[in-house]
This record gives sequence, C-alpha cells and structure tokens, in this order.
Amino acid sequence: MPSSSQWVAFLVASILFIQVPGPSLLFTIGRALTVGRREALLSVVGNAVGVTAQAVFVAVGLGAVVAASITAYTVIKVAGAAYVIYLGVQAIRHRHDAREAMEAHVSAKRGHALRIGAVVGLTNPKTILFFVAFLPQFVNTGAGHVGVQMAVLGGVFGLMAICSDSMWALLAVRAREWFARKPARLDTLGATGGVMMVGLGAAMLARE
Repeated sequence: MPSSSQWVAFLVASILFIQVPGPSLLFTIGRALTVGRREALLSVVGNAVGVTAQAVFVAVGLGAVVAASITAYTVIKVAGAAYVIYLGVQAIRHRHDAREAMEAHVSAKRGHALRIGAVVGLTNPKTILFFVAFLPQFVNTGAGHVGVQMAVLGGVFGLMAICSDSMWALLAVRAREWFARKPARLDTLGATGGVMMVGLGAAMLARE
C-alpha cells in the first residue's frame, strides 16, 4: 500500500481536483436544481461509481491507452458531452415535470438517477486523465500489487467525491426549495438546470 506521505499527498491533490469546477460538480448542481435532493444525491452516488470504475480501468491499463490515443479520448469526450447535452435538452423539454411531481407527490425511480450519474462519471475524460497522470505517483512500487494500489486510491477518490458533491447538491437544493414555495417557479428552475447541463456539454466538446 502507499506510504503515509504518499497518502497525504494524494488526499491533498484529490481535494484540490474535486473542488475545481468540472463536469461532475456542475452536473451535480444542475441535477439538484432540476430534480431535487433525493435524485441529486442518488446521481452523486452513481457518478462516484462511474468515476471509481474509471480508476479500475486505469489500474488494468485502459487509462494509459486512452491517454495515448487521441481517437479513444475523443470518443469518450464526445460521448460524455453528448449525453450531458441530451439530459439538458430533456430537462428543458420536461421542465413542468418537477412541479407536477411535487404537486402529485410522485418520486422518480432510484435506479434511473443512479444510472444517469454512473454514465456521466464513467464518460468523464477529465478524471481518466487525472487518474492516468496522478495515480502512479502515489503508488508504492516497492510494496508490489501496483494495480490493486491504484484501484484502492481510485475508490478513496470516489468516496471523497461523494462527500464533496453531496455538500454542493444540498446547497443547491436549499435554493431550489426556497423557490419551490411557489410551485410554478420550478418550471423556470427545471429549464435553468437544463440550460446549465447543455452549456456544460458544449464546454466539454469545446475543450481540447
């Protein structure tokens, strides 16, 4: 396993990376504004599952292939961006759903939110490149089992992401609930969250 100093360095680097606004954080805030606390938190968990899966892929060598292949990186970037844009468009199209669900006290299925978050986390090329670039630096090569060490580091990163993104989701939900005192305002919030996700997807496509 990594040494104590390697763990400290990894935790500091991870905290800094997680707090930098990126696809996962903006997606979380957008989901909180669009569908509310419960679904946003489930999306956070799903997103962390997807990110942790990326770490496992890196551990078995897939990350190095993606980092070295422009085509592979582009495919993942475009797929992830297109999916986020699709979610944004759907949120705009169905901007009345949040108000109708609240008035009817209807809850969405848990699996749906988890799946959405997992797909977004799994197709985020930013974290793949982070894992490829940084995970090897925190591995104790003298201890052996390099792949296992990288997978453990990725799992810890996923747990940290859950804690951080959940905090941001709850903050966003508080704003949503304040506006929701007048249910019709949820229409605007749903559209706002959708526009936010569309913008995020476009930014992902434009990023080199």
